[in-house]
Amino acid sequence: MSIHREGFRIIFIAMLLLAAVNFGFHFLLGDGIVFNILLLASIIFFFLIVQFFRNPTRNTPVGASVIIAPADGKIVVIEEVEEPEYFKDKRRQISIFMSPLNVHVNRYPVAGKVAYQKYYPGKYLVAWHPKSSTENERTTVVVQNDKGAVLFRQIAGAVARRIICYAKPGDTAQQGGEFGFIRFGSRIDIFLPLDCEILVNLDQKTVGGETILAKFP
Repeated sequence: MSIHREGFRIIFIAMLLLAAVNFGFHFLLGDGIVFNILLLASIIFFFLIVQFFRNPTRNTPVGASVIIAPADGKIVVIEEVEEPEYFKDKRRQISIFMSPLNVHVNRYPVAGKVAYQKYYPGKYLVAWHPKSSTENERTTVVVQNDKGAVLFRQIAGAVARRIICYAKPGDTAQQGGEFGFIRFGSRIDIFLPLDCEILVNLDQKTVGGETILAKFP
């Protein structure tokens, strides 16, 4: 278990602020029940921040035919939809909702070449809202390989307002490797060819970089 690089600055600033607040209250109030409650609350808050940026090692089941979950969370959508941005045809959509307690590292679901990447500013509807996929702040990435192309989209939510995407067109995508990070809860949509075999169910929990979502035919 390690701390993701996106968390270093935030954790350091939080540590300084909490230390300053607790020092100030201790100077004003001295030892007592109020200060002890504040100290305990500060420790819990700091622990929550640190755990949000945890980056556990994952054992990715690498394979050209398998499509891996790009994020930890819960599957909230499995349906056939029209994908209007890149493919402009019908695709199978799988959506994963990430709560603030989930690991928020985003991982490539397949290996290949990054064929497309685009960022869109937008709204901050709750991540489970049906229109969040097309109206919220988001980043779309497409990876192409010999089996086909997979589109996946980072979507900001009402709380998550910081999408980080490392993928760039022409990059080589390593299955299970990091392509981004979303701070404080959000959603990822994955769009697959219709003939893929779906191997997960609604409400199923996923482990980013490990859970197999589907297989190419």
